[in-house]
Amino acid sequence: MSVKLTTNSAIPISLSAIRRRKRLRDYPWWLLGILLVVLGTFALIVSENNFRNAFAFIKAGLGVTLSTTFTAFGIALVIGLLAGLGRISSSVIIKNIATLYIELIRGIPMLVLIFFIAIVVVPGIVNGLNALGESLSKNGYPILAGILSSVQIKEVPMNARAVAALAITYGAFLAEVFRAGIESIGKGQMEAARSQGMSYVQAMRYIILPQAVRNVLPALGNDFISMLKDSSLVSVLAVRDITQVTRLYTGQTFRYVEAYTTLAVLYLTMTVILSLLVKTIEGKMRRDEQS
Repeated sequence: MSVKLTTNSAIPISLSAIRRRKRLRDYPWWLLGILLVVLGTFALIVSENNFRNAFAFIKAGLGVTLSTTFTAFGIALVIGLLAGLGRISSSVIIKNIATLYIELIRGIPMLVLIFFIAIVVVPGIVNGLNALGESLSKNGYPILAGILSSVQIKEVPMNARAVAALAITYGAFLAEVFRAGIESIGKGQMEAARSQGMSYVQAMRYIILPQAVRNVLPALGNDFISMLKDSSLVSVLAVRDITQVTRLYTGQTFRYVEAYTTLAVLYLTMTVILSLLVKTIEGKMRRDEQS
């Protein structure tokens, strides 16, 4: 039996027509547009010699971009979790240290932080290790002293410094994500866990954190995408990611259009794939909650 609806103009509209209109309205046309841009660019790479040469040169930095992003994000997750736990700690000292770290990082531009961490903080840590080695040597610990004293600033590669800079920077942002996730869990669950004989650490590990991480997974995914894009900033340290490799290529060939179009589409492709993955995870989590 077909059902008819009447609009203000007295024209009958079937429910199937309404559904079709809704599907058309909700269809991700933006994704189709991005797909056309990506496919068009890759068609140029296949057919045009200049685009093909640019792509062949630039793709060499793809592994560095991905490895830097994955490694830095893994470290940032640990830093962010510890700082997030510190933000809700009952200890005044721990809470203020965590808050100081977060506010310092969030108050300085990322590009400045990358320079500062790579050129000031990392050498400062190495100098501190050397000084500690000298102190241990005087106090009768020759083996450990030799290890610490042998560390040289020039031996720390810029790739490692870039990873450290991204991890420390994003750790502050992830700390707030974890804090919000933990605080979204009702306090009654912690009280119930403690009443069952669990310690604070056990309750946090087995009861609170699993739920909090589940709640913040979409936000973590979005931050990972942001880090992938911000990893282009490490090119200022001469790290040979795809951005730096593109700059080197344009310096040799002056093919700016081909090189930067290819670079932009490579980043666009990676971020769209990751965005779709995050949306898929969000949809699955939503269905699990409803079932």
